[in-house]
Amino acid sequence: MEILTSTEMGAADWRTAEQFGVPSATLMENAGTAVARFCLRRYAAARRVVVLCGKGNNGGDGMVAARVLAAAGAGVAVLLLGREDELKGEAAEALRRLRAEAPAVVLHPVLDETALATASGAIASADLLIDAIVGTGFKPPLRGMAVALRERVERVDAPVVAVDLPSGWDADSTAQSAEGAFPADAVVTFTAPKLAHAFGHLTRATFGPVVVAEIGSPAEAIVSTSGVHWAGAAKSIAEHPREMNSNKGMYGHVLVLGGSYGTAGAPSMASLAALRAGAGLVTAAVPRSILSMVAAVAPELMLAPLPEHQEDGAGPALESLKQDELANLLHGKTVVAIGPGLGRAKATQQFVRSFVERVSLPMVIDADALNAFAGSVDLLMGAATRNDAAGRPRTLVLTPHPGEMARLAGVTIQQVEANRIDLARSFATEHKLTLVLKGWRTLIAHPDGRIAVNTSGNPAMAKGGSGDILTGIVAAMLAQYARSGTAEDVARAVEAAVYLHGLAADFAANAMDRHTVLATDTLAHLSEAFRYRTKDAGGLAWICGLREAKA
Repeated sequence: MEILTSTEMGAADWRTAEQFGVPSATLMENAGTAVARFCLRRYAAARRVVVLCGKGNNGGDGMVAARVLAAAGAGVAVLLLGREDELKGEAAEALRRLRAEAPAVVLHPVLDETALATASGAIASADLLIDAIVGTGFKPPLRGMAVALRERVERVDAPVVAVDLPSGWDADSTAQSAEGAFPADAVVTFTAPKLAHAFGHLTRATFGPVVVAEIGSPAEAIVSTSGVHWAGAAKSIAEHPREMNSNKGMYGHVLVLGGSYGTAGAPSMASLAALRAGAGLVTAAVPRSILSMVAAVAPELMLAPLPEHQEDGAGPALESLKQDELANLLHGKTVVAIGPGLGRAKATQQFVRSFVERVSLPMVIDADALNAFAGSVDLLMGAATRNDAAGRPRTLVLTPHPGEMARLAGVTIQQVEANRIDLARSFATEHKLTLVLKGWRTLIAHPDGRIAVNTSGNPAMAKGGSGDILTGIVAAMLAQYARSGTAEDVARAVEAAVYLHGLAADFAANAMDRHTVLATDTLAHLSEAFRYRTKDAGGLAWICGLREAKA
């Protein structure tokens, strides 16, 4: 699913009408109806609804929603910021139909503070508010009566459903929050998400819904030149049932290489995550001194003991890379995940660089394996341009957090956070690899310059071990769904893994107090994530939020 700028959204609407013959009035009717149907499902008990309308098309969408809600039996009032004769085009027609077909709807033109005070009783007594003041084409800040109305809305307890965007939010913003925008408890947008839907936290609650309704624009009308899309759409690869005549060999064999003396937990969690995410077989290759601790994580886990060097941390020794030993270690493996818990001893970093240079299997590089390339990123470039045993371009997936990314790119963390999209894209294209830049709205940057934005996940993931869990899930998804080695299969497997990881954490945080969620609790909810469908029974795509989230 493409993520559009406001200009691209306007162009999509124009193409829909001019090239594909779908009238703009039809789009407005479908949009307003989608909002009303969402409200009727989500807030079925709401009997008194107040729709806040501007004079443009966003207000027209709100008037359609008001008409449909009134026809469904709700008591509806409309507050119009302006005079009725100021409405033009489709918005004016929406008002005419509202007047003609829903005469019981009370219309309050709000031109000044006196009129707003008169209408404030309706706002205060509402069970539900619908914000249809301004939408995608608006550029902040709000002014005049819109600000006064926002202040009234902020004082009431009724839920607020935003039409397209919370009024006052810039559709092209990639910020997490927007000062001066209307509050929202749910957002219904149309055709495709805009940048603000993907990057902003638009709702008051952690799991407030942000949904996309299809309103009649054909796929050919939706064109994005930014190359940014939604990662959650890739989850569909894991929604097909497995063949009845399946065996473990069909789902890949993941090798997790990590650990050092005192850090058995990291490779254990990565290995367990790979098992839980569906890999047919998982082998943990760890130093002998921690073998028994890693073995205890699950009886299904296979083990490969590695000789250790004697530096601080006692990580894998270079003798593990002798030709026969390396061949035995890699025999039958499909994907390698390297890094969790390895430590930063010089001998370990030398081991990592040599391993990555010599091994052509698809590889997920995380944690201390990433740190081994700080100041030596050219070695990753060399590895990324090699082919695998079948002659296909080699798959490398890097999963840095901002600190690791800063060390790789030779910049500060502040510079990483200030320019996440461009930095991730340039690094991935230059080094011909897939980069998973973790953080608020994790980015998946692909070698061809495309960027996927992940919208699942929550603050409960700010715990040690979350990165190790992600590493294992990414490796397992590559093992199952990217066996062909094609760029598209790799992209979808990685995007699905990142989205599933965050979604499982959302289920965990929704079930528990967020202070208490552990990284391994995410795995306990991974089954719910796999079973979840992003499109609901009404055809709405849930970009953010959980349908059964706690209040």
